[in-house]
Parts: sequence; structure tokens; C-alpha cells
Amino acid sequence: MTTAEPRRRNLRLPTPGCYADPDRSGLMADDVFDGMTEHLFYTLGKLAPAASRHDLYMALSYAVRDRLMTRYLAGIEAINATPTRVVAYLSAEFLIGPQLGNNLLMLGIRDEAADALRRFGVADLDEILEVEEEPGLGNGGLGRLAACFLESLASLEIPATGYGIRYEFGIFDQLIRDGWQVEITDKWLKGGWPWEIPHPDQSCFVGFGGRTESYRDEKGAYRVRWIPAEHAIGVPHDVPVLGYRVNTCDRLRLWRADATESFDFYAFNIGDYYGAVEEKVGSETLSKVLYPNDGTDEGRRLRLKQQHFFVSCSLQDMLRSLDHRGIPVQEFPDHWAVQLNDTHPAIAVAELMRLLIDDKHLDWADAWDITSRALSYTNHTLLPEALEKWGVELFSNLLPRHYELICEINRRFLQQVRLKYPGNDQILRKVSIIDEEGRKTVRMAHLATIASHHVNGVAALHSDLVKSELFPEFAALWPEKFTNVTNGVTPRRWVALANPRLSALLDEAVGPGWVSDLDQLRQLERFAGDGGFLERWESTKLNVKQHLSNYIHRHTGVAVDPQSLFDVQVKRIHEYKRQHLNALQVVAQYLRIKSGDTAGMAPRTVIFGGKAAPGYAMAKLIIRFINGVADMVNADPATEGLLKVVFLADYNVKLGERVYPAADLSEQISTAGMEASGTGNMKFAMNGALTIGTLDGANVEIREQVGAENFFLFGKTTAEIATLQKEGYRPWELIPGLEPMPEVLRLIEQGHFSNGDGEMYRPLLQNLTGDDRFFVLADFADYLRAQTEVGLAWTDRARWNRMSLLNTARTGFFSSDRSIRDYASRIWKAEPFPVTITCELDE
Repeated sequence: MTTAEPRRRNLRLPTPGCYADPDRSGLMADDVFDGMTEHLFYTLGKLAPAASRHDLYMALSYAVRDRLMTRYLAGIEAINATPTRVVAYLSAEFLIGPQLGNNLLMLGIRDEAADALRRFGVADLDEILEVEEEPGLGNGGLGRLAACFLESLASLEIPATGYGIRYEFGIFDQLIRDGWQVEITDKWLKGGWPWEIPHPDQSCFVGFGGRTESYRDEKGAYRVRWIPAEHAIGVPHDVPVLGYRVNTCDRLRLWRADATESFDFYAFNIGDYYGAVEEKVGSETLSKVLYPNDGTDEGRRLRLKQQHFFVSCSLQDMLRSLDHRGIPVQEFPDHWAVQLNDTHPAIAVAELMRLLIDDKHLDWADAWDITSRALSYTNHTLLPEALEKWGVELFSNLLPRHYELICEINRRFLQQVRLKYPGNDQILRKVSIIDEEGRKTVRMAHLATIASHHVNGVAALHSDLVKSELFPEFAALWPEKFTNVTNGVTPRRWVALANPRLSALLDEAVGPGWVSDLDQLRQLERFAGDGGFLERWESTKLNVKQHLSNYIHRHTGVAVDPQSLFDVQVKRIHEYKRQHLNALQVVAQYLRIKSGDTAGMAPRTVIFGGKAAPGYAMAKLIIRFINGVADMVNADPATEGLLKVVFLADYNVKLGERVYPAADLSEQISTAGMEASGTGNMKFAMNGALTIGTLDGANVEIREQVGAENFFLFGKTTAEIATLQKEGYRPWELIPGLEPMPEVLRLIEQGHFSNGDGEMYRPLLQNLTGDDRFFVLADFADYLRAQTEVGLAWTDRARWNRMSLLNTARTGFFSSDRSIRDYASRIWKAEPFPVTITCELDE
């Protein structure tokens, strides 16, 4: 028998070195209840009658974590006994979301946990799940993708470690006051976090600043040593990542920064109380907050320090694991496949070379061979401002040895380019890691591209643009290096956990196997013409929408009709994602209602959500504009029963689990060629939402998969946008013939959506009518046409339900399991490594 089978009593583990208390491994309701009782008493110091909801959450979480440990430790033992290639996923973000509900799903003991809680007087498991704080370890799609990938790696039984930073504070909690975003500290750790396991004995030292000096070693070889001016200690905290109904339990290893000396007694004794803890404060700042504002020199310095800190700790950890197992360092690429999730970890190239050359005393050729065989790089953006570049002065001051190594990497690389393109200085300038034009900078994306054995984009269109627009010279040098892996999302969290009502219907229709093999949802197509099933489909969606309606009313005071079309755009607020295009069309719909032209208009609730970066003034103004439109629309009696607008504050994974299942229409309206992939579009489609979107990112592949007839397409293509740019785009010339845009702009100018303040939105208006960098006006008319098509389709309920069902049925390609299989076979060369745990029942 194996622990992959649920609902067993007790487990005995003969695996050498891996021990478990049988009473803390059982998966029956009695076992969970006993585990909770024990942790209430011994861990939390509480008696059951006095336990709060938070106490019960902590006790249940600890009881569940106990059940993960058997699998977690058995996996470590198995890899130590039989070394295999492990994926190391380096990412600045891991937006993992709440863990309790997900781990109950993975273990298959949700019902057992609910039964145990009833014995403590809690009638509804959701009461306890709601207590859990959102882990502040990520911000948006990049971090959520990393979390989905870790879960799929475990579910596919591929050994992996995710490496990142244990941020004490997340990016921020968002409040809306007078329509404006207000940022407050995200104190997500204030109540304790039961899912992490600290390992201070495995801490790493990381250096910054200082100087380098050359010397000759005992064999007379030329060497360089780095003498840092300051150090920090990285303390690892492991979070178990369990696969779905398998024994594989991978880990997320997060680094917390500590000072080498926490307290200076001399400074304290002479009255310098701040100086006594100055080093501690400075070092611990490294892991204080996700994405410090890089609008200042100090902010940029802190960001670079954060990146070097977690990358250095992670690479030291990998090398140490080889040492402990007696594996030669030359075999590093055979045991670690290191994936750089965007440019944030790109310093890994220089740091791995430093560790191999300076610490392990390898020669350059061997070190470069190891580095280039171990590392691969995922590019997530085409936007120049998101491709990290560091000023040479900052970089060389903070990481002097790394700068020397990068200069040498660049020298050797440019020599190769000269041999291929003799006399072509223009190409040399384009591909150089050091940008010599203007203020000298280090191009981190170039560094990652040169060193990695594979470079991938994250959607078919994006990967083509990476080769043709972003890195054409590199693609010409190494065409075999560039590939595509379209992103995916896990159906476990985003359907099975987030949408239990739909999950139950899917289980009934196609069997439960879809949860681990999403392609099985294709069987749903046989119900596309079944009127009775389509009515049940619609009823399931309406039930979920009612729950979101209740949430909206509780948190915003706005009463929305769950039978209206839920038109949803939830994502990071950014001009290229064009939330303002959506808001402008809402104003157009509002004007239509005010003019009495409501024939055939579908009742609609437009739902927005997302955070703007604290220093991004235009994004924050867009939030204010959305809220201004919402205030006016919702207060006007003329819109009753036809149009409501809602902005959901503090959008995160917990809120996403409410929103994605309830959406009817998914707004994926970024400017063509700007969005790398998108993953929200996939979550919406899996839950039966139809997409209105441009041919951008993964929208292209979603439309191909679900069928053009089940997708509302609009907007200029990437090629058409490029032509507009080349010919000279003049948005102000479009306005007179772009009905009802002149009236829309007039209302905004007059302060109709800003309490009479005609100046508030002037920067937004100047943006739209001036350069309109993201082609909002160019796409506006076609967007209105597509929205009219949406309304007509919504009024034909049988047609809409059929389209909804087919969207869900055809999203198997967008499972993160498929993405991971692509990475594993084409880039990492990593194989599944099932963990077998032989168990005996204790009668």
C-alpha cells in the first residue's frame, strides 16, 4: 500500500532514516481531530473550549503539515540515495496563495478536515479557510506562474526546489479612499505562518561591496579574491509543496536575511543605541519588502542587493548539496537544472562563475561550460523598461568581482561576434552586455541570453517577437537556443479548489480524472447540444455569481444582479493592459443609456481589480478614473438594471478564487504585441468565461484552442500596430469621427467623473489625445463593436452556455502540467522520480 491512497489509519515507514509517528500520519477524520487537539495543547498552549478561529486554523494547519512531512522527508532521502536531476526554479516572486485549502485538496482530506472541525463546533470549513492570510511573496502573474509551476512539478513527480526571498512584508495592501489607491503595510506574518520550516543550520553568507585583489595560489595559478565590505546571512525557510495525490513533496526554499552581528555592545555602551543595531537593520532590510521602489538610487541599490542575496544563497545551497553527497562539482549540470524566471535572477550567471572560479578553483573554460549547461532563461516581457539594466557605477560598486567577470564574459563573447561579423561595429553595440551609449549600463537580459543553453518566451506570439524584435542578433547567432513554452495554470487550485460546484459537475460528466489530466475535459463536448445539461451548467455559474454578489455588497456596498453579465478585468494596473480602454467603453455604454438607446442592451456588471505600483502615477490615476466612473454610473437611476461598475480592492489569490469562477466575460484587451502571455485569461476560460481580446500573448492560442466562434476578437494586430508606428500615429485626428468619443472626452474634461474637478484627469486625457502610446483610440471603435456582439450573444442563453462549456472543454492545453512537461523534455531534461513509501497498517 502507498500513502497516495487516501483515508488510511496509521503508517509505519521502514525507509532508512525517515521516521514518522503513525498517529501523526493518518488521514481519517479521527486522525485529523487528534492532531488538532495535540497542536492546540502542545504547540499553541490552548484548550479546545478557549480556542479562537485563528487557533483552530493554526492547529489544523500544523496537523496537515505533519502529514506532509512523511512525503517531504522521504523525497529527500530518495534523492540522496539515488541522485537525479533536480529543477531549481529561481524567481523573485512566488505568489503561492493560501496553503491550507490547497493541501487538503492535495491530500484528499477536505471532508475529513470538515468532520474534525465540526467536533470543535465549527459548522463550515470555509470559516477556518477564510482566516488564513495571503502570503506576501509575490505581486502578479510572474509570481503566480512560479507557484503553478511548482505545484505541477510536484504533481508530475519531478524533483524541484523553488528559490526565492521570504519577504517579511508583501508589496502592500490596497485600500481605496475617495477613489484613490492607498498603500498600507502588508503584515502577512503577524499571526504566524505554520507552513514554513526554518533551517538555520543551512544558512549562507553573502557579500556586498568592497574590493578585489589578485594573487597566485600554491600552484602558481593566477587567482582573484573578493573582499566584501559587508555581509549578510541568508537563513532558509522551507515550504513543502505537495503534488496531487502523489508522494512527491517538493519544496519552496525562501531566504531570510540576518546580520552577521546583530548587536554592537560597544556602540550601545557609549550611548549610540541606533548604531548598536545598525548592521542588523541594514542586513534584514534585504528581505523586508517585495519590490522596493526603484525610483531612487537607494531603491535601485536595494533591489540589486536583494537579487544577488537570494541568487547567491541558492547557488551556494546547490553546490553544498553536491558536496554533502560526494558529487564532483564538474557534475553540477547533471544534478541541477537552473531556470531563471525573468531577468531578476540573471546575476546567477556571474555568481555561479565566481563560485566555480574563485571558490572551487576551476579554470574559465570548465566554469563556463558548467554555467552554460546548467542555466536556462525565461523572458517574460518585451517592454524595454522591464528588461533590467543597472548603471555600471552602482553595479561595480556593489558587486565588484561580478562586474569584472561580466566584463570578461562580454570580451570573450564579442570576440566570437567579431569573427562572425568582421568590421560590423553596429552589431557589437547591439549585443554587448555593457551598453556604452549614454550612461553605461549592464544589460541583464543580454547576460542571461548569452550564458543560457535555452531562452524561451511564454506564448507562441511572444516567442516569435523575442526572436524577431527583442533579440534578433542573438537568434541569428544561436537559432537552436530559442524556443517557446506557452504558460499554463494549475487546474487544481483554479478549478478544483476555487470552483467546487463546477468541479462536482465535471466529475459527474467526465469523471474525476480531469483534475490531473485536463485534456479529459474534451469529453464535455458531447454535452454541447444537450439543453438539459446546459441549463445545469448555467445554474452552476449563477450559484457562484450569487456568492460573488454577496461579497461585493459586503465590501463595497454596491448591490449587483447575479443574473447580469459579469464582465471582469482583474490584473495589475498598467497602461499596456488598458484598463482605461475598458473604462472608456463603460462611459460609452453609460451615454447610450442616457440617450435612451437601450434596445437589446444586455444587463452588465463591470468588475475591475488590481494594484498599481506605488510610483506609477498614471496607473494610479486610471484607478481613480475607474472609481469615478463607478460612482457616477451606480448613483444614476437611469442605469438601474442595465449597468453597474465595481472596483474590488486589494486583489490577490484569495479574491481571485472568488472572481475567476464567477466571470462570464474575460477582458484581455492589452495592446497587441505587449503582453508576453497572460495567465488570467487561462483561469477565466477554464471556468467557462468567454474572452473578449486582442491577438496578444496567449490570447492567440486560446482562440485557436476554443474556436474563433467562441472568442470575441477585436483590435489591431501586432503588424498593424507596427505600421501605425512607422507611418506616424496621430490619435487626435481620429477623435472627430470616433463616436461617441468626443462626448466621452468632454464629460471627462468637465469633471463629470471627478466631482467637478476638470483638472484631475488632464494627464490621462493628454496621454490619450497626444501620443497614445498603447493605441487606445486606434482600437476603440472595434472594441465597441465586439462589446455589441457580446451583448447579442448573452441574450441567446443557449448559445452563450454552449460557448461557455466549449471554453472549459478545450482548455487542456493551458494546464501548467503541459507547460512543465514541455520544460522538462525540451529544456531541463528532467525525468519524473516517483517516491515510493511502503506502509503498514497499525491495527
